[in-house]
Amino acid sequence: MNPQDQIRLELLTANMQNIKKEFPWQNVNVTRLAALLYALEGNEAPAEAIRNSYNMLKENTSRFSMFRNMAAIAISSMLSLHGDQETQLQRTLSVYEQLKQDGFKASEYLVIAAYEIAANTAPNQHIHTIERMKAFYEGMKQHHRFLTNRDDYIFAAMLGLSDIDPVVGVERMEQLHLSLKPEFRNSNSLQSLTQVLVLGGENRDTLDRLLLLRELLKDRDLRMDKQYTLSSLGVLALLPADPKVMVDDIAEVYAYLHEQKGFTRWSLNKEQRLLYTAALVASRNIDEARQDVLTSNLTTNITNIIIAQQTAMIAAVTAGAAASSSASG
Repeated sequence: MNPQDQIRLELLTANMQNIKKEFPWQNVNVTRLAALLYALEGNEAPAEAIRNSYNMLKENTSRFSMFRNMAAIAISSMLSLHGDQETQLQRTLSVYEQLKQDGFKASEYLVIAAYEIAANTAPNQHIHTIERMKAFYEGMKQHHRFLTNRDDYIFAAMLGLSDIDPVVGVERMEQLHLSLKPEFRNSNSLQSLTQVLVLGGENRDTLDRLLLLRELLKDRDLRMDKQYTLSSLGVLALLPADPKVMVDDIAEVYAYLHEQKGFTRWSLNKEQRLLYTAALVASRNIDEARQDVLTSNLTTNITNIIIAQQTAMIAAVTAGAAASSSASG
């Protein structure tokens, strides 16, 4: 196994147990996500720092705020990774209110979209970025009225943060949608895939890599063309690594993770486990590509790929946790 993958796997499993002890009542899906956010940074998760962020979040939001729902531990973990947590939280709350005033509906997705905008733009750029986000969202809604919903807020925000022209970006998404629909069917997951590909700056080889990776993974009984994993497959297709080597890495990481406490067949399903596996392998490949960025032929925006990967995880896991909670209730 790649040594960096081994290190991050050990961090992931240790972080999860650490956070779980601090927040035993929290949904375990969100606990895993918080553990992943730190593992991707190559850091141990300090439960006390996350607790401090969580307490600050509670002090600054009402009891029934969306910030108190399933997104709470994810946002607290993201805040704890930030240098100025209090300022970042206040900016996030401000952006969230601006988004609602602009017609976006309250949800965990909007919470995370607000965080990304606040974390990646100066305050004097918030309104401009929200306008761009709305242009992307409304463009997607115009093409796919029934597919476009609150679960598209995060990627609409990420596209709004990019330098992609909304008209051009939406049109490219639609072209990709039509091209890939015979392979992946008309679905929410296909829409998420097109968002990742446009955000990552796909080129003419990306779709070939996408289909090759799908088949190589299918041969290993590690299908990633499912509801929550398809966008992660898109992230992998954007990376410059050899597809066969990447699939070997995924198989090794998956096998290791399958045996770890909190990640076994009794703890989460195969699709969810593949989400964490893909995130770890993609993150390491991104780091390697970044180190050689001046000499490589990488044409995608590495920063956007990193954000796309993490927000895809947040969207999928938050949604899964909310659905699980609703079902148990």
